[in-house]
Amino acid sequence: MIRSRLYIKMYLTVLCGLLLVVLSLGTYAMMGDFGDEDHGFSGKLDRFASAMLSADMTRAERQEMLERLAKGLDADVGLFDKDERFIQGAGAMATREGATIFLDERNRHRKEFEADLPDGSHVRVFMDRGFDKSRWHFLTAILIVALAIGVASLPAVRYLTRRLEQLRRGVEHWGDGALSSRVEVCGRDEIAQVAKSFNRAADRVEGVINSQKSLLANASHELRSPLARLRMATEMFEASPSDELRKEIVCNLAELDELVDEILLKSRIDSDQKMDLGQLVDLLPLAAEEAATVNAEIEGGSLTIPGNERLLRRMIRNLLQNAARHGKPPVTIHLSSNKGLATIAVCDKGDGIRPEEEARVFEPFYRPEGRSESAGGWGLGLALVAEIARLHRGRAWYSALDDGGACFTVELPLDPAPAKSA
Repeated sequence: MIRSRLYIKMYLTVLCGLLLVVLSLGTYAMMGDFGDEDHGFSGKLDRFASAMLSADMTRAERQEMLERLAKGLDADVGLFDKDERFIQGAGAMATREGATIFLDERNRHRKEFEADLPDGSHVRVFMDRGFDKSRWHFLTAILIVALAIGVASLPAVRYLTRRLEQLRRGVEHWGDGALSSRVEVCGRDEIAQVAKSFNRAADRVEGVINSQKSLLANASHELRSPLARLRMATEMFEASPSDELRKEIVCNLAELDELVDEILLKSRIDSDQKMDLGQLVDLLPLAAEEAATVNAEIEGGSLTIPGNERLLRRMIRNLLQNAARHGKPPVTIHLSSNKGLATIAVCDKGDGIRPEEEARVFEPFYRPEGRSESAGGWGLGLALVAEIARLHRGRAWYSALDDGGACFTVELPLDPAPAKSA
């Protein structure tokens, strides 16, 4: 319905405001003293009255003059002595009784003039105010200004509401499933800020949904291999139990458990669930415990940073397990600090990563070219390392060693300033 359109409501509001202004100024023009200019005549009334009603006139001559003035000026005229007693008059004040009634009932729409005579008496003249040209000019100016504002405000109001309608259509289109659609940002006002905020939120939501879709697709694919091996080992164990098959089952279960745990952690990080990142964590004990599980060497001393102990332990574990699985011994973890940053570097003596694959090594479930499915890809390990580093206001990267091998490095801030919660 047209009544529900925002620009109609806004435009009607503007017109109502203009109407109130016009009514207020129009009332003032009609009822006030606006435009009642006499061009200095008021200061000459005494001389005019003295000339018209001279002292040597008889009462009859004075009455005739008063009637002529009343007729000529279309006014009511009365002559009063210095004690305000009625002497004689014309028009509505032709008699004492008429003058008394007139003065008691006179209204503000009649203009009063008063002139003093040399003998101490004075003349009172009451005339209709009329509606002079200056009042018409004032009202005309008001109407012209109101009309101009009313006409000019329609496109302005329509422009603002059109942008709101475009924003609404963009949001509805995005809500219908077109996650890549964005709204146009025009100007620098509040509407533009709302459009920018929506686009940022849409980017974030689209990224999370795409990440979840990719995670689900890759996770389902990665789960097939251990499940297939587990199924085969279970069937073989039923037919011919052996310690080797039992170890194979346990190994596959452990791989499944680890993969599911990483999937849940990645999903939790992507969904921005809040995590406590304000704990003071000493990295040396964590590194020592995880290094012992893969027979890695540890270098460096105590290093305390603000963060989440569980996430930092997972980050160090993934770095060490990645080096143990895809590299060659010796595997070494270095802990150091410099310029307010804690550095964790895990290096091995393996073949390293080809330069064209370095940029993708932190992608979830990335499988290097030529690597067989049985050999496995990078899984979620390094992707979680990068995500955990980001949550702790840090970064992770890969570099090749000069003497051969690979080195994965993470830098995290040492300061205890509050980090963003996921």
